[in-house]
Amino acid sequence: MVSLFALLFDSGHWFNYPHISPIAFHIGRLEIHWYGLSYLFGAILVYLQLQSARSRERTGLTVDQAQEFVVYAMIGVIIGGRTLFVIADMLTPPSAGGHPASYYFQNPLEFIAIWHGGMAFHGGFAGALIGMWLFCRRTGLSFLKLADETALWIPVAIALTRVTNFINGELPGRLTDSPIGFLFPNPQYPGYRYPSQLFEAAGMLVIVLPLVWLLHGWRERRDGLIMWGFIAGYGAVRTIVEFYREPGIVLFGLTAAQYLTLAMFLLGVFMMWRVQQAPATTARTSASGRVVGKAKP
Repeated sequence: MVSLFALLFDSGHWFNYPHISPIAFHIGRLEIHWYGLSYLFGAILVYLQLQSARSRERTGLTVDQAQEFVVYAMIGVIIGGRTLFVIADMLTPPSAGGHPASYYFQNPLEFIAIWHGGMAFHGGFAGALIGMWLFCRRTGLSFLKLADETALWIPVAIALTRVTNFINGELPGRLTDSPIGFLFPNPQYPGYRYPSQLFEAAGMLVIVLPLVWLLHGWRERRDGLIMWGFIAGYGAVRTIVEFYREPGIVLFGLTAAQYLTLAMFLLGVFMMWRVQQAPATTARTSASGRVVGKAKP
């Protein structure tokens, strides 16, 4: 047994980078990228959840409103995600893969070039919340109910996006002598590195996805608990993953993203406790739509 472990850990790196094309397929001259498809699949998952009869019974949405809601959220994701990415890219040293402001002003199309990748999660998340809030303000529907339903499939959407980051050779991990290191094709990131994109994808599927569905099935939960549970779960996973990811902006030993994700985790945990203190005003339904009882105040 000892000799087996010695063989495994002395055998160099276990995996080779797969070199999958970032382009999934062509429609004429149009290139369809895996990165764009990951956002499309995520939007479809959310839409399928929202337009289901059981979900519409909980939220009050119509099928047409479910489509409109997804459009509002996706516009927010794109605007917020790209805006924060560009700002962070300008602040990141070129040695860490960033670009100065002059690069964007000399190449103005790069401000909106989301087809190259380059979306910041925190900006996209904030943009989505703003889009959702604007939709709810216009329709008079409950923001918290809709946010809870939306959060159920967001971990899968994030996992898909991180897998496509890995395919694109983006957001590589830190240098490592570990046998699970990959040699990424991007010359900006030489040497074997952790597949931090896959670490985050695994965390979304193994930790955050079960968490939000467990909260969804809890009969005494209050509105907003799933959303805040997602925020806390994502914050915890991303904070850990950042220790393996190539750092951009670093302050006092932590990356800028870690300060944001630690805040997300702490705020999420606090708000999970806070929303559960609210008195229950309506009966809660099961997944089949049946009334299963009232949450206790």
